[in-house]
Amino acid sequence: MSTLTAPAVRAPRRAWLADLPVLLVAVFWGASYLAAKGITTSHTVIAVLVLRFALVLPVLVAAGWRRLRALSAAQWRGAGLLGAILGGIFLLETYGVVHTSATNAGLIISLTMIFTPLAEAALLRRAPSRSFLAAAGLSVLGVVLLTQGAGFTAPSTGDFLILLAALARTVHVLAMARIRAVQDADSVSLTTVQLGTAVLLFALLAAAGTGDSPWSAAVGFGPREWLGLVFLSVFCTLFAFFVQMWAVRKTSPSRVSLLLGTEPLWAAAVGIALGGERLGLLGLFGAALVLVGTAWGRRSA
Repeated sequence: MSTLTAPAVRAPRRAWLADLPVLLVAVFWGASYLAAKGITTSHTVIAVLVLRFALVLPVLVAAGWRRLRALSAAQWRGAGLLGAILGGIFLLETYGVVHTSATNAGLIISLTMIFTPLAEAALLRRAPSRSFLAAAGLSVLGVVLLTQGAGFTAPSTGDFLILLAALARTVHVLAMARIRAVQDADSVSLTTVQLGTAVLLFALLAAAGTGDSPWSAAVGFGPREWLGLVFLSVFCTLFAFFVQMWAVRKTSPSRVSLLLGTEPLWAAAVGIALGGERLGLLGLFGAALVLVGTAWGRRSA
């Protein structure tokens, strides 16, 4: 009997061990909005982005140097285009989180899970299912209520920027699926070129005098700011990337996607518990609608 039951006991344990790092990535991503808000001002957005990704880029280059050299010219161009879009996403997200709450940012960005299937259906000229449209409507209603807080007011500039970031994320996903040259590219190389392009974009903006320089921002950082920057660089970027690569080999992509889809839940939890943010009854109800709508939409899609 013991020889028959032992595998059944070990299998869930192995699944749990594979799930835990992925869930940690979702937690880190959820906490990243509060961390970015804590170390960034409207004058240091570009500087923080340069520092954040410049810290991890050498590691990625060293890890995939041989595969980087093997990329074709078409793959470099495709990855560079994706990197330019990615840079726009980070700019919108970081400027957005400066001007709204971390909770709002984490929940509004989750609308990517609704926008992407809608955009894909439009490109394929295929009508979405009624259940998906209902889920999309529920999510949009949730965002409207979420941005009102304790009463009806105009959404903030930050809310609009995060909404644009969700749309830009959709463009990035669709572009990645449609640029044929990158579909056979190595994951490490593809990510390295994208982040390198984004860093180049941020560096050019910094050189143009857009906000504080990375050097002046770094000199002005105290221990709290450096801890926040290291958290964003090491845990939310480097750790997250390698965990995803490892996890898809240990478990299914669907399971990884499902666990990472809990990011907005953690963003709300961290923003409220650690950031002291208050949504009001209307905002809490809106947050619940966003979570339910995006989860329902993910299943329907």
